[in-house]
Amino acid sequence: MLGSMQAEPILRALADTTRLRIMRLISSMELAVGEIAQVMGQSQPRVSRHVAILCDAGLAERRREGSWIFLRAVSGSQNGLLAAVRRVLDLAEAEDAQLGVLCEGDRDKLAAIRAARETQAQDYFAAHAESWDELRRLHSADNLVEQALVTALDGPLGHVLDVGTGTGRIAELFSDRAARLVALDKSPAMLRLARARLQHLGGERVEMIQGDFTNLPLPAASMDTVLFHQVLHFAQNPAEALREAARVTRPGGRVAIVDFSAHQHEELRERYAHVRLGFTDGQMDALLRDAGYEPASPVALEGGELVVKIWIAKRLPAARKAA
Repeated sequence: MLGSMQAEPILRALADTTRLRIMRLISSMELAVGEIAQVMGQSQPRVSRHVAILCDAGLAERRREGSWIFLRAVSGSQNGLLAAVRRVLDLAEAEDAQLGVLCEGDRDKLAAIRAARETQAQDYFAAHAESWDELRRLHSADNLVEQALVTALDGPLGHVLDVGTGTGRIAELFSDRAARLVALDKSPAMLRLARARLQHLGGERVEMIQGDFTNLPLPAASMDTVLFHQVLHFAQNPAEALREAARVTRPGGRVAIVDFSAHQHEELRERYAHVRLGFTDGQMDALLRDAGYEPASPVALEGGELVVKIWIAKRLPAARKAA
């Protein structure tokens, strides 16, 4: 698609001040169309018409997340024409005083939106702090688990998929070692929290995707590292989730699973919607091998009633997949 792009529709799309302002906004972060309308002070239908022109020209792309539509600038890293457009937009704002004033005002309003996102995240955490603390008291402290995961998952991580990203904490933890991050969650509400946490990374480095771990909206062999942090115990069929993870993991890539060792806290099913009461090492070993991974020795953190385990496994070439 990128190789067939033509200059004329791009130049036509940019021949409008509103669309120039939209491009300057989405060059810094992915935004909901409603948020763009809020920044612009225009109706959402009107902004949607401008968005359609930008998308038709190949300058931007839309993505649905629940009832929200998000817009992001198409990366120019693999297309010289798009890279040139980005440089021209930078220069246009610097040289055109009127456009510069408008874009600066847009960024001020965008900063207010970002602040509102942070407040929303804090309010959510506060509302759920008591129930989360009850669960945390049953297992090792989060910082100890995170330190152990960082140690176990050594070296460069390449393209990283954080399955069930939740608040985005684990994606943030590995952001310095990832060439690119894909943060996936089934819940639009959780993705909004993750977006608030990860927005400083910018759209070029992190992508938010709504999706299910049994049907990942990603190409085969597109990820180097797949993370499941306290996610797999929600799976009705963990084998299906790991087979799908293996599908998107490149040969030699890794999967990292942080979850509970098998336990008898039946109340977690009702109070926290846990489907699985943890996993034994034997269960996890079989799940990983059947999916096409070669497991390493697990790491155990036994600082509470619930033992947290870290399982790391390497993706085997298809021909070597365990029978």
